Amino acid sequence: MALADTGRSRGILGTVPIAVASSLAVTLNLVTPAQAAPREDRATDRAGDTGEVSPLERAALGSTIGMTPAASSFTSAPRTAVADAPATYRVQSGDTVSGIAARFGLSTAAVLAMNGLSWKSLIFPGQVLALAQAGAVAAPAPAAPAPAAPAAPATTVYSVVRGDTISGIAGRFGVTTRAVLAANGLSSSSLIFPGQQIHIPGMTAAALDTPTAAPVAAPAPVAAPAPLPTASAGQVVALTDEMRANAQLIIAVGRRQGVPDQGIVVALAAAAQESGLRNVRYGDRDSLGLFQQRPSTGWGTPEQVLDPTRATLAFYGGAGNPNAGRTRGLLDIPGWMGMSVTQAAQAVQISAFPDAYAKWETSARTWLAQLG
Repeated sequence: MALADTGRSRGILGTVPIAVASSLAVTLNLVTPAQAAPREDRATDRAGDTGEVSPLERAALGSTIGMTPAASSFTSAPRTAVADAPATYRVQSGDTVSGIAARFGLSTAAVLAMNGLSWKSLIFPGQVLALAQAGAVAAPAPAAPAPAAPAAPATTVYSVVRGDTISGIAGRFGVTTRAVLAANGLSSSSLIFPGQQIHIPGMTAAALDTPTAAPVAAPAPVAAPAPLPTASAGQVVALTDEMRANAQLIIAVGRRQGVPDQGIVVALAAAAQESGLRNVRYGDRDSLGLFQQRPSTGWGTPEQVLDPTRATLAFYGGAGNPNAGRTRGLLDIPGWMGMSVTQAAQAVQISAFPDAYAKWETSARTWLAQLG
């Protein structure tokens, strides 16, 4: 789910790809590769979309996607801003945050932080990004050279495909998960992405389907998802046909369940923030659908959370909750009617960005008046 409970402290970049987070942490001397956590990451047993946040993740800064998985790398070198970087830049069709940063010799992370964005944030043509302060960030001093190490054993490169995990890849090649993590500078809480190259140390041929080891071919490039709509406080976002159909469904399900208008507004704002009112088949970790519900935290199978009617019923909860006893919907939260829209949405979603729903309240109330 996109992505800290009001009662809990969350790392600001719990959803930043590990490669970016790792690069920032090392570059800023906040952590070193030796500090990679050996323990396994585990998902919270509370309803929502965030798991425990590792120390490495806490080391980075950001908000919700200008970067794509392809923008991540296993190493990071200090960047020095060019003198002619403009104070602002207006986004053109096809731009990405990482591409804009590279064009002006800036750090992608600095551009994200300057504009209150994270790796999950989406940019759109016409949007104005600030670059001046990003360009003014001083380059950190280079790290002292490490002592010479013994030559590493030969490795095999594996290209990640959808559904892969580090432990699964390690098991396939007959090596330990710890060895694969160490060979790639990862920790047990690291995220991997389709197309990412993973080095397999000490691979055994017995673990392969064929008698000789060979690198697995990379899958076809994954097309970048279409930009999600964005909103500002007090602004009403115009609905596309897809958004309108999903907004009508959320309203209709709410009416059938006897949900008050305030609860329907909360659901519309939550879906707008999480998916742009689209039934998307991607998201942070295993998040999917209108409300970015996670199968791994009890919201249902991938097919179930991609069913917009079922996902909406699960968000509302109460007597119609299809996940009764596993996840908590809006109607299951004591005192939700006395909460603000963003507080009530956060109580269900448990996002790493609890205030993000507020900017959708004006739009949600307008949509309900238009369609409800």
